[in-house]
Amino acid sequence: MPTTPLHVAVIIGSTREGRFGGTVADWFVDRARLRDDMVLDVIDLVDVELPMALPLTSAPAAAAFVERIGRADAFVVLTPEYNHGYPASLKQAIDFPRDEWREKPVGFVSYGGASGGLRAVEQLRQVFAELHVVTMRDSVSFAMAWDHFDKSGQLLDPTAGNRSASTMLDQLAWGATARRAAHLADAAPHVDYEMSVA
Repeated sequence: MPTTPLHVAVIIGSTREGRFGGTVADWFVDRARLRDDMVLDVIDLVDVELPMALPLTSAPAAAAFVERIGRADAFVVLTPEYNHGYPASLKQAIDFPRDEWREKPVGFVSYGGASGGLRAVEQLRQVFAELHVVTMRDSVSFAMAWDHFDKSGQLLDPTAGNRSASTMLDQLAWGATARRAAHLADAAPHVDYEMSVA
């Protein structure tokens, strides 16, 4: 376990009015906040003002978003599946930063109809691979998501969902901790132990 908590950005990818993502996100964030090795930064793309066109210089709101991505040690992307893919809002958010993603681990929480959003996740794995992001094998997925939650947003049967969330977060913590250790080692000053002969 890291001595300093990992900074994990949870990105809520849907901006659709009436989305079910808020219910899934609230459940997941409550689970993740039970851990003492992580501090969460919840980034709801509804609240992030990213321009449709990619400008040469970023507006303050977009620059602040990029800074939050850069500050994170790891990410959890929460995505629905729309027409066998992920939302355009999420692709724009991924494309806006670049080096800020590099070498960091990302886990997925998905929801949708029969596939539970897994087709969206498989496409996101390809996108993140191009950014040198390490994707976690295990994810959290809810097929027919609206049938899994009660009116208060709690899982009707929490056993499988809680187990999946714990497994993915354990993998995420391991990856982020290993990356942090590697970067600390690279940052250490080089010491030449070879003795010179007078």
